[in-house]
Amino acid sequence: MNQQTRRILWADDEIDMLQPHILFLKERGYDITAVTSGEDAVREVARHEFDAVLLDEQMSGLDGIATLARIRRLKSDLPAIMITKSEEETTMDEAIGGRINDYLTKPVNPSQILSALKKLLESRSINRERLSRDYVSEFRRINDLLQDPLDWEDWIDLQVALTKWSIEITQQRETGLMELLEEQISTANGLFSKYVEDSYEGWVRSERADRPPLSLDVVPEWVLPRMRDGEQVLFLVLDCLRLDQWMAVEPLLREDFSIETDHYFSILPTATPYSRNSIFSGMWPAEFPRKNRDLWERLKSDEEGSANRFERQLLDRQLLNLHAMPTPEPKYAKILDPDEANRILRKASDYFDLPLVSMVFNFVDIVAHHRSTEEVIQTLIPDEAAYRSIVRSWFEHSPLYQLMLTFVQRGVTIVLTSDHGSIRARKPAQVIGDKEASKNLRYKVGRNLQVSDKHAVKLKDPGKWGLPPRGISGDYLLAREDYYFVYKNEYNKYADKFRDSFLHGGISLEEMVVPVATLRKK
Repeated sequence: MNQQTRRILWADDEIDMLQPHILFLKERGYDITAVTSGEDAVREVARHEFDAVLLDEQMSGLDGIATLARIRRLKSDLPAIMITKSEEETTMDEAIGGRINDYLTKPVNPSQILSALKKLLESRSINRERLSRDYVSEFRRINDLLQDPLDWEDWIDLQVALTKWSIEITQQRETGLMELLEEQISTANGLFSKYVEDSYEGWVRSERADRPPLSLDVVPEWVLPRMRDGEQVLFLVLDCLRLDQWMAVEPLLREDFSIETDHYFSILPTATPYSRNSIFSGMWPAEFPRKNRDLWERLKSDEEGSANRFERQLLDRQLLNLHAMPTPEPKYAKILDPDEANRILRKASDYFDLPLVSMVFNFVDIVAHHRSTEEVIQTLIPDEAAYRSIVRSWFEHSPLYQLMLTFVQRGVTIVLTSDHGSIRARKPAQVIGDKEASKNLRYKVGRNLQVSDKHAVKLKDPGKWGLPPRGISGDYLLAREDYYFVYKNEYNKYADKFRDSFLHGGISLEEMVVPVATLRKK
């Protein structure tokens, strides 16, 4: 491989003694400019362009630290490696603080310097080569894996692997590899849709031991065991948080939290009225009208109200059914805006002595919905990587992060999850239905719904899928892969309007594979 020639400035008042080192580097393609003082180094930087500078810390006259300060005023981003006679703590602090990029302790051999320069200047290209090599191997492994029937654990493992590759490939800006990965994700989602279609009715009929963990299992399997162990629990549900977004946020938390991440499948439709109610009730949606008739009647009679406005009551009833209602009773809060989040943060001490506190944060879901209709947000979030970045930035500066730190310092265990993910919908699917059909783009509820079997799963008997009946001829449609529903009238207009939106409600790995993390004080 042809290596780009790198120009290195080396300042040392004993530079003549380093000629063998300089020759070694020149033989490996580095162009070395050698000077004997800090003053000469500053003059060279002012006159010429360099890729990096090597500085002796203890030069006579202008020492290494003072030289670097002057160089930084000329070229603030010029990488610098300090060479020092001892591993003094102040030098390490300079490196950690970012004023120098690396440091070496004398005596240094040529290989050490070469390694430091490669790490500083060529790590990106080396990482890209490694990434290409490793992913090509992984691509073949995943393709082989997709040739065989997979169980639910295999599908979760596959989604975790695909998500990690997506993040790494995006970070390295490897467009060609990203296109290859997207094709593989599309293939996987097609097969996953078929797997869910064949398996879901069995999940509804099965006991817990014979099916994967689902939305209705979150409280019994992740919240309740901690409470029974005597731990205080803060239960956080971040509406519409995707697995890749959790992976982007998790590194922010590692310094302060011990983290265990598990996964479960969101129930269908992967939409808040179904999946989040299932989390808080511990039930399939079909059970809701029968076991919570009073709440169901109130929901039906109030068309304008939120379908999730009884989450506190549902959680209380679930805990009572599990014989796990704590004393004092748990608290619940739904946070829809920053003002409410800051109010909760100011009152955090009111919750410290409670055995269970549950909170729902809607920021991620709000962004997804507004992105579908607001051009500015579409510009800010053109793809999955930008969406991850926005969520990470919000989280880092949000009252939620401060709230978590406050609780964990009090010894509270945090269980954090989502109700469902979302998928970047790219393929319009023409749907026909009556005017009373629901307006959702990834799932439909209504009469006489018609769509290609290639684009959606049609549920003629919703009860077998754990869903409540919708009257005579009331059908459900669940979009497959990355399809979204568009009616025949003004098809092109709405197909263009909603293309590339982040949607939920259908069947895909991105919507159904949900993280659930347990965080404790480190």
